[in-house]
Amino acid sequence: MTDTEGSAPVSPESPHGTAVPESLLTWLTARSDAELAELLRLRPDLAVPPPANLAVLAARAEQRASVLRVADELNVLELTVIGVLSLERGAEVGVRREVLAEALAGRAPVKAVDKALQALRARALIWGSRVLRVVPTGKDAVNWRVDRPQEPMTAAQVIAGLATVGDAERRLLETLATSSPIGRTRDAAPGTPPDRPVQRLLSLGLLTWVDDQTVELPHQVGQALRGETITDPTALTPPPIRTHKQKVGDVNAVAAGEALELIRHCEDLIAALGDQPAPTLKAGGLGVRETRRLAKVAGVEESRVSLLVELLAAAGLIASGAPEPPPAADTGDDYWAPTVAADAWLNTTTAQRWYTLARGWLEMPRRPWVIGLRDPNDKAIAALSEEVRASGAPRDRRFVLELLGELAAGQGATTSELAALVAWRRPRWSGRFGASAVEHTLAEAAAVGLIGRGALASPGRGLLHGATPEAVVAEMTASLPEPLDYVLVQADLTVMAPGPLVPELQEQITLVADIESAGAATMYRIREDSVRRALDAGKSASELHALFDKRSKTPVPQALTYLIDDVARRHGQLRAGVASAFIRCEDPALLAEVLASAVAEQLALRALAPTVAISQAPLSEVLEQLRSAGFAPAGEDSSGAIVDLRPRGGRVPRRRTRPALRMPAVPTDDQLGSLVGQLRAGQRAATAPRGQGVRSDGSRAGGAATMALLQLAAKVRRSVAIGYVDAQGVATERVVDPISVGGGQLDALDPDTGAVRRFTLHRITSVNLLD
Repeated sequence: MTDTEGSAPVSPESPHGTAVPESLLTWLTARSDAELAELLRLRPDLAVPPPANLAVLAARAEQRASVLRVADELNVLELTVIGVLSLERGAEVGVRREVLAEALAGRAPVKAVDKALQALRARALIWGSRVLRVVPTGKDAVNWRVDRPQEPMTAAQVIAGLATVGDAERRLLETLATSSPIGRTRDAAPGTPPDRPVQRLLSLGLLTWVDDQTVELPHQVGQALRGETITDPTALTPPPIRTHKQKVGDVNAVAAGEALELIRHCEDLIAALGDQPAPTLKAGGLGVRETRRLAKVAGVEESRVSLLVELLAAAGLIASGAPEPPPAADTGDDYWAPTVAADAWLNTTTAQRWYTLARGWLEMPRRPWVIGLRDPNDKAIAALSEEVRASGAPRDRRFVLELLGELAAGQGATTSELAALVAWRRPRWSGRFGASAVEHTLAEAAAVGLIGRGALASPGRGLLHGATPEAVVAEMTASLPEPLDYVLVQADLTVMAPGPLVPELQEQITLVADIESAGAATMYRIREDSVRRALDAGKSASELHALFDKRSKTPVPQALTYLIDDVARRHGQLRAGVASAFIRCEDPALLAEVLASAVAEQLALRALAPTVAISQAPLSEVLEQLRSAGFAPAGEDSSGAIVDLRPRGGRVPRRRTRPALRMPAVPTDDQLGSLVGQLRAGQRAATAPRGQGVRSDGSRAGGAATMALLQLAAKVRRSVAIGYVDAQGVATERVVDPISVGGGQLDALDPDTGAVRRFTLHRITSVNLLD
């Protein structure tokens, strides 16, 4: 095994014949500034708040909470190395490299072990070169036995064995799985009847015999009982991925097809929530009844509705609030409705709309796949509720996608392979991110259009690796099928779009026809009410004829021509305006028929002339009531032009989203450099030989003594070590060269930076002349 670290000072031999390595503080002091900066980057919690000196940094690096936090990012091999080094007082006297090499011989390549040691040293979890030491709390990070590896069991063996146990035996196993895997029992002794639960479990291999009074639960059995991915902790090499090569174009095409479906369903939900906002539950979220209604409107499953509304909320396209205009049966409570940003989103390109949704999914601190599961109170988790929040969700889904990103373009992997690789790379995640979570994450990524056929698509790869929005949108634009500028009109009054349509044609066809089925090819149907809808929006019969004549690649059937002419002939004979509303008609007999109908009383119609009548009802209500009575009115403005009075749906102001709970932020390079400089200065101040000194306690005498000593140091040009508390309350100790004292300020030269700094005297807690 090669030595990956430079020469280190040789320590005296211990009574055990092993060289006693230096302490963690001594080892950190010998590190370069770049190595200390890398440590703080890998373990940002060590820098919060900034440590006063290297001694404080070393103490924090050994704290159990910090060690367990960074251990979450270690793989099986790295954790095994920690486990081996923690044996036989390794944390106290160290372990020779040869001993470690012997323990791992034949189980992991030498280069892989060297790489693991380098990663552990960079995180200050181990230190030393020929003799290795590990932080004392490192053993707590390894949740399997390293000193006595058990015979590995396959997942099939574990599942088959568990299927044969009874209730009492399962309860015994579950107790060990959720507590300590070591159990004390007299039934482990030889001669115990074989029908006893412990003896039966030992015969099935679901328990391991330790001694006459002790049994142990195998690690893999515990994984199965806890619902984790079943792995072999003795396997120190990552599980292989049998990649299947595909054409990148095919992968991108599948992902683009999912993106089109995603956008279409999101458009349907925005329209549905605009027409009828969904009441917000008292505990927040979307009710089951509303979820079912939206699923029926969009023609999708309820589980997909849950994902879609979470995406829309993450992208700021829907929110909970008071919509404007309010719903018809407004209760004064909040409603889930589209935001004003939804209108802008609907008017952008397909690729830009996808980018907004995909980025929202990648960054949202929520797990939509838990919706519908039971909470601790045995209640179903609702969509958009607080129970769905998970601060680590963005990190988890990025990690899974990055594993796919490590493969070459077009190469995919199965869910089981990725789950096994996640379990090896992050074994400490298994309790909260097992095979089921990986499967759901990949399913969501496929639904969002980031992966296709098990491989990462080009737009998804760009989004994951930080490409500019323009570049990601360009990738998706290239992946989407070329928009068509034609349709196929058929004799049964259906219109087929063989692919996505250009935006202008899409808008026109959607206006005059209803979607009957959607997919790679979309089928529309033209009905009398859909033609009337187009006429209500201001289209004329001649414009509709021209639309199909120009855009249809098949002959326009005569039935469609007759339908348009027939609806147009009756449409607009009766016109309504604002008076609050007025009705005018060139045919006095038709207006007289309206005035004689029951709707005249409902609208309080009053005739002003044989061809004009007025109503106090709003224009939209007049049109609705007349149509329900069998008439075909058209709305017009003050100039007589037909106006489009279709409801646009309610909108709520876009609210600022609640910030996610995040791990300590990684400092920038400049911040790391400055922090390392402060650590060096604080360490020099802490270890410098002291001469005469005073302590400032805030009193007049203490203040006078402090000023006197600082003035003396400035006069004789002596360095001093001062204790200082900054404006944030962080106490530090540093070495400075006083220049002048006065006006409540100390001006001193900082030897580390060569700059003159100013200190407030009342914040100086101690002063010591240095020899």
